[in-house]
Amino acid sequence: MKETNLFYEKFRWFFTSKGNLVIGGKSDSQNEVVLKEHLKPNYPVFHTASPGSPFIIIQKENPNKEEIYEAAIFCACFSKQWKLDFRKIDVDLFYGKQIYKILGMKTGTFGVRGKIEKLTVKPELVLIIQRGKIRAVPKGTSEEIICSISQGKLNKEQATLKILKIIKSKYHLPISKEEIMAAIPSDKLEIK
Repeated sequence: MKETNLFYEKFRWFFTSKGNLVIGGKSDSQNEVVLKEHLKPNYPVFHTASPGSPFIIIQKENPNKEEIYEAAIFCACFSKQWKLDFRKIDVDLFYGKQIYKILGMKTGTFGVRGKIEKLTVKPELVLIIQRGKIRAVPKGTSEEIICSISQGKLNKEQATLKILKIIKSKYHLPISKEEIMAAIPSDKLEIK
């Protein structure tokens, strides 16, 4: 049964291998909303070490190491470094209580106080059906994998059409082009 009108569906999102919600912004204004409205002091927060990624949060205190890496990979895959074809991407891990904002900071920009943990991840996703919706998520899922998504030469439109062909021929699911486009990274894709 499909869930509808859930708050997280307007953001980048997936559920970890342990079933915890991960959300992040699709824009500067969404980053602002994610951190101001959906973050608690002890929730882990992820952002690439270089500018140009969503802020990603796991909505759980003390997630396990596997979930930490899943969220870091998700952050990396929707970053500017993905588009620049970085094969390994550095992602910073910190916590809600470390984040601050001062007058004059641009929308979607925040500062971080204290210790930042550095994670280096390989940016790869798999396409699955999760909670009745098509999602691009890090490997580690128990759901059936429709295809793998890595960095490549296809633009988003080409990748979407290739995924749509796989879904229609192999799975016969009524998935729209828009649903796929909302789930995958923005450019430079390889679909297998």
